[in-house]
Amino acid sequence: MASSNPGFNSLASWVVFFLLLWTFSEGGKLLVVPIDGSHWLSMHPVVERLRQRGHEIVVVAPEINLRIDSSVNYTMKTYSVPYTKEYVEAEFKKLGYSSFTPQPFLEKFSKMANITTMFFDSCKRLLSNKELIKYLEESKFDAVFMDPFFPCGQIVAEHLSLPSVYLVRGLPCSLDFHATVCPNPPSYIPRFFTRYTDHMAFLQRVGNLIASLSSSLACSLLYSPYDHLIKEFLQQEATVLELFSHASIWLMKYDFVFEYPRPLMPNMVLIGGISCTQEKALSQEFEAIVNASGEHGIVVFSLGSMVSEIPMKKATEIADALASVPQTVWFPSFPSSTEIQHCFQIQYMITFCPGFSLDRVNCLPSSWYSAMF
Repeated sequence: MASSNPGFNSLASWVVFFLLLWTFSEGGKLLVVPIDGSHWLSMHPVVERLRQRGHEIVVVAPEINLRIDSSVNYTMKTYSVPYTKEYVEAEFKKLGYSSFTPQPFLEKFSKMANITTMFFDSCKRLLSNKELIKYLEESKFDAVFMDPFFPCGQIVAEHLSLPSVYLVRGLPCSLDFHATVCPNPPSYIPRFFTRYTDHMAFLQRVGNLIASLSSSLACSLLYSPYDHLIKEFLQQEATVLELFSHASIWLMKYDFVFEYPRPLMPNMVLIGGISCTQEKALSQEFEAIVNASGEHGIVVFSLGSMVSEIPMKKATEIADALASVPQTVWFPSFPSSTEIQHCFQIQYMITFCPGFSLDRVNCLPSSWYSAMF
């Protein structure tokens, strides 16, 4: 593990090089179109670092959002949306609750549909805001940096005739594969939600193929409303997939240390761990826990930005399971805490020092990479 840091620093340097390719001695001007929620939490440190390197940053976001706050490091441009903050919070809470609670497929799908409709309405408001669009046209940006989970940022990039840089782990229905014409064989690349590995028996491969084919229906429901929006705003016939294929660089929050093997295309750059912070000395509280952990070591357990939505029954089940292991268990954020502590903040408290071993991290990719680096 100790040898990972030099490789990560080298990789981060290449990422910055690609992001800043259009500039030399002077900073460039970058338009950022993020996605609200935990997506912004992983993009925000990258945006801050770009500003520190002398680049002018403009972030475009709905005036009603959960995570995208103003900052001295970038200019914030907002636009009105047809919903309240209470509605946004309620929908994200429903989505978080469904992540921890078994529910019928149609019920889970309806909750996801509400979120996608909200983002679609937000996109329509952005594109119809003539004053904001005029400002973007006159600002002479060099590129658009975006999270492409929803295609609004790419529609804006097309309108402004600017190169686009994606920060993404993957897209629904393997659209990242299709958009880059990247091989995606179902014989060994497990599809999301199947829980298969890259070693599948024949019947599992058949199931993986069926999952791959059926996902196209889900994508048509998710992205088809944007086709009319693209035609209306860009005055051209194009699909979401066609727009995604125009991306210049795909910065993939991905690393083969944790992921199954898969093909890559030349414009895909793996940056797993890019949001991790530099390690710091242990706090006195945490150092005491580590010193008291004994021969079995310690388990750091984190659940990410939706931790506050976990049902108490599920929390009790997790606590009971963790109580049965011989290691000392420490969870930096649990349902009793009102503070949302994002996964990669674990890195602030962990240094890989003699006698300390990290046995397990249960969280989203940001936390895996924090533990690794």
